Amino acid sequence: MCGIVAVSGTPEAAKLVYLGMYSLQHRGQEAAGIATYDRIRGVSHRHRAPGLVSEGFNEKVLSGLPGEVAMGHIRYSTAGGAGLKNSQPIRVVYREGDLALTHNGNLTNANELRARLVKEGALFQSTIDSEVIVHLIARSQRQGVEAQIDDALSQLTGAFSLLITVNDTLYAARDPFGYRPLVLGHLPGGGIVVASESCALDIMGARFLRDVEPGEVLCIRGNELTRLRPLRPEGEMQPCIFELVYFARPDTRLWGYSVDRARRDFGRRLADEHPADADIVISVPDSANSAALGYAEQSGIPFELGLIRNHYVGRTFIEPSQAGRDFKVRMKYNAVREILAGKRVVVVDDSLVRGTTSRGLVNMLREAGANEVHFRLASPPVRHPCFYGIDMPTKAELIAANRTPDEIAAYLGVDSLGYLSSEGMLDTVSDAGSFCTACFSGDYRAPLVDQERGYAMSSHC
Repeated sequence: MCGIVAVSGTPEAAKLVYLGMYSLQHRGQEAAGIATYDRIRGVSHRHRAPGLVSEGFNEKVLSGLPGEVAMGHIRYSTAGGAGLKNSQPIRVVYREGDLALTHNGNLTNANELRARLVKEGALFQSTIDSEVIVHLIARSQRQGVEAQIDDALSQLTGAFSLLITVNDTLYAARDPFGYRPLVLGHLPGGGIVVASESCALDIMGARFLRDVEPGEVLCIRGNELTRLRPLRPEGEMQPCIFELVYFARPDTRLWGYSVDRARRDFGRRLADEHPADADIVISVPDSANSAALGYAEQSGIPFELGLIRNHYVGRTFIEPSQAGRDFKVRMKYNAVREILAGKRVVVVDDSLVRGTTSRGLVNMLREAGANEVHFRLASPPVRHPCFYGIDMPTKAELIAANRTPDEIAAYLGVDSLGYLSSEGMLDTVSDAGSFCTACFSGDYRAPLVDQERGYAMSSHC
């Protein structure tokens, strides 16, 4: 998970990165950070803070981050755990100058590389896989920054979209499979933007140029962009289809595809594959809204706002016993009784992982008077953990890996259950090329080096 954004070629770089981070807040809420380089004074700056962007940054903080190049990071930990020491950007000083780095994705050989580096004398300041990349760059025996970055990236396996600054030069790279998204934009007053999603460009008023290609490495100095030697090809690109299913914002365009359109098409295909005799269609807000609209449009069943999401829920340390097992669900959602009472309801959600939240939602709908509840998932069963940067639990915790559809329906307490088929999902977005579907199929294209060689891998990625 996580979101990254960088701006080069404008004195307002930090403020623009701050805006971009707001648009990427959905990609992580644990911590936020910005690093800049002030070419005039020859110094770098960094500020990191736990929680949301709005909680850690204000006008005073931003005024202390001068420079014409800046990068930002929104953190959701999938490897290394939480805590400010594991937040990004990482910043160090090495022989070529001030280096800062942000990373979205998971390296599948990070622990093997880390063990080798420690044996060689490297001192790590965090437990995140991203710090491995910094050490590989700093310890490279090649001459020149670009050669050192090339040397480091060539040793990585797994998923990475990276932003690196060395002094006032920005580098952007995407792994050869292209698992995690990364886009390029141009600011109207001059300047280049690189970000996880196109919605970050929109808030800055930047014009979308293109996706950073899988295996591409770019060098950006001011407003000049140069393409460096690409990373080794790995066959067909494999962008993560779960970005389209759930993770990306619906107003984003990824790999030439509108996320909203993709989700609506998933919903339409779901309606064809799993029709229901019902009175209304509702979504589990907000990530399933587009899919539910597609289901309603295709089925002819009216779409209603049967569940309302509380957007102001933060973390809580209290779980009063009287609230029961559905406390966390009730903190986040509430049912609209006037819409649901006496109705046969189709509930559309984007995916089903553990099933605990969905079970609580079904209880809530029953309490609100729904006569029937038909649960529909706008993606196939999630049967395998993701090792490439989406926070998914171990296989033992995945409900579809351990129960049949009938057993899942009984656990949720629904009248019927239907998943979008893998064929239906892929046919719907076939124009966008091939995708990584490892969480559905178990087909891991990038080698799981740490797992294969007995190194412990994070259970969250």
